[in-house]
Amino acid sequence: MPGKQPPKGSYIIDAGWILAHGDSGSYLVSGGSIRVKDDRIVEVTTEPLEGDGPRLSLPDQLLMPGLISGHTHVASATPTRGLIEGGRSYSRPIKLMDQLSDQELDDLTAFNLAEVLKAGCTTQVEMSLSLRQAEAYVRVAGAWGARGYPGGMIPGTSRLDSIWFRDDDQALFDSVPGTLEEIAANLEFGKKYLNAHEGRIMPMMAPHATDTHTDETMSAIVEAADELGTGIHIHLSQRESETAAVRRLHDGMSPAQWLEKLGAFKGPFFGAHMMALDWDTDPEILKRNAAVYAHCPSAGGAGGATQPYPEALAAGIATNIAIDTHSNDLIENIKLAVIAGKTRAKLVDAPLPTIWAAVDGATVVAADGLRRPDLGRIAVGAKADFISLDLSDWLVGSGALPPEPLNNLLYANGSIVRHVAVDGRFLVFDGDLTVAKEDDVLARGAVVHKKLWKQLSDEGWFTPTPR
Repeated sequence: MPGKQPPKGSYIIDAGWILAHGDSGSYLVSGGSIRVKDDRIVEVTTEPLEGDGPRLSLPDQLLMPGLISGHTHVASATPTRGLIEGGRSYSRPIKLMDQLSDQELDDLTAFNLAEVLKAGCTTQVEMSLSLRQAEAYVRVAGAWGARGYPGGMIPGTSRLDSIWFRDDDQALFDSVPGTLEEIAANLEFGKKYLNAHEGRIMPMMAPHATDTHTDETMSAIVEAADELGTGIHIHLSQRESETAAVRRLHDGMSPAQWLEKLGAFKGPFFGAHMMALDWDTDPEILKRNAAVYAHCPSAGGAGGATQPYPEALAAGIATNIAIDTHSNDLIENIKLAVIAGKTRAKLVDAPLPTIWAAVDGATVVAADGLRRPDLGRIAVGAKADFISLDLSDWLVGSGALPPEPLNNLLYANGSIVRHVAVDGRFLVFDGDLTVAKEDDVLARGAVVHKKLWKQLSDEGWFTPTPR
């Protein structure tokens, strides 16, 4: 469709398949249409709509809701990609990011957000690794029209390691004044940008994890989250040492029990990883509080450790598929969740996860967790956040529209995404960014990456080369 311009305002899309949503959940429509008016979907039909005006015909494509990642660190993905697989800690590359200028940080964020969008993720629940990175995220996502729930990680990356990897708990207690300062600064950030950019930017409070906070600091997080009204985004029970530290410090409680005691679940709650949940107590806590488990298949890099995805589904926990970092491709992560999840399910004797559950997790489940019934679905009255996927092409398809389109996602990655819209505005059209010149984004990002790599090389970080 070279030279064709994206439709605006009021328009119709005809698609080979539509993943629509109704009272009984998600369902597939063959050969239907949707009508968009400004930022809303105003009609969904099972047959082509009649009418004049702008029209986009996608006969070999699947139209589905924009994907929602319940856990991202957008700017840090590409600086760690390919480095985490070497077996080193990626702490140093991440720390170097906060030494970049604002313009360099924006260029790095733009590079990463371009990948996120081009792979179909329209909404990011974003835990930036510092408040500076959160500011960069808002500058770029706001200008481009992406939808985001950003917050600076607390403690931020410059203070984190000495608290997280402490030799004794005195380092945690000593960190309280600095952490309270970060909480105050992040609350001000949240109030400054709440409902910014036509309501698409909704900051959340983003504590790093339960083992890097005390009663005083986590209570301050909860109070700040209550003031903002947008909820909490955290790494939860991400490893055994976290759960052990919380039990040691808080009368034997698990992280989820401690957070419930402090009132952390009153608003939207997204917890990433959950590899060290207490499966006797925690699932019921998460379910009764409508908390979302953000499952991140590529969290440990390519081929990283598996996570309790099938167990969470079997327990009835609301489960999202998320990007985390290293990979910006949510389509790829949906595929990995199912494939790795099936292998894990056989080992732990759990039901096999399905592609339907994974797609729902990356759409309607996350939207409901955000308390946003207008997101994550193709339905009348919903926001016009949608993507289209070409399922007919090489490797993912068979030259024609497939009869069971979601199954083809198990052979796909983000390169099959053709169109991406937020609030009815196309951010990606026919595979290309409309919000920025791709060549410029690529070139400027490359300059920043080379600078980071040179610094690491000068420090001897790359030697000896892992084998």
